This record gives sequence, C-alpha cells and structure tokens, in this order.
Amino acid sequence: MTNTTIAINTIKERFTITDAQVIEKLTSAKSWDGKYREIMLLGKQLPLFQAELKLDEALVSGCESQVWLYANWQDQQLWLALSSDSKIVRGLLAIVLAKFNGKTKDEISSVNVDQYFEKLGLSQHLSPSRSNGLHAIVEKIKSL
Repeated sequence: MTNTTIAINTIKERFTITDAQVIEKLTSAKSWDGKYREIMLLGKQLPLFQAELKLDEALVSGCESQVWLYANWQDQQLWLALSSDSKIVRGLLAIVLAKFNGKTKDEISSVNVDQYFEKLGLSQHLSPSRSNGLHAIVEKIKSL
C-alpha cells in the first residue's frame, strides 16, 4: 500500500465531518472565541499523520506551518488527506477537507473559497500569513 492510500484511507475512516456540519458549528458560534474553540475541536478530529507520512514531497509550499497533503482520484472524486503539526492549522485543514473531500472536478472548480471563508467568519480573524497559507492549500487542491 502506498503512503497516499494509507493517508487517504485513514482520513476516510476517521474523519466524517461534512461541510454542512462545519457551517453549522462555526456560524452558530457567537464570538470569535467560540469559533476558535470549534476550529480547535475540528482539528482534534483530524487524524495525525505518522512519521512515515510526513514526507517533504507531500509538503504544501506557501504555508507558515508544515502542512502535508495527499490526494487521489477515485471514481471521479478527489480524496484528500491533510495534516499539520499545528493545532489551529489542523482545525483549518479540517474545514478545507470537509469542503473538498469526495468532490468531483466540477464541484471543486465551482467553490468560491473567499465566500466560503467569509460565510464561516474566518476572513476577518485570520492573520495574512495564515490566510495566504489556506489559499495556497486550496489552490493546490484546485490544481489537482
């Protein structure tokens, strides 16, 4: 089994949060502190990668923190595995994963990530470097 297969199967088995659930959790939070807490809880649900999956070739460039991405197309759906050593970044990755995992090429290309982050109330609270890193991850996904 390849590293990509291992990583993706782990995510499929252990991370079942949907985009709708993410939207509900974050839009129902009454303050930034509440959103931050929800993001951290989402990150805890994202499985950590074992050392053998933390390979340089899986690193996403443009991110302040280390972010590893594995991707594979199966039955015209893109399956992703994302992880980071940073707790808050793992939470943000969970949000991205819920939006893009298992989607078709057309569904992925139609995502307006700026609107999505705005709807979740993230845009005004993320630092420029964190926001740039998230956009780098999304661009990498869209390029697949």
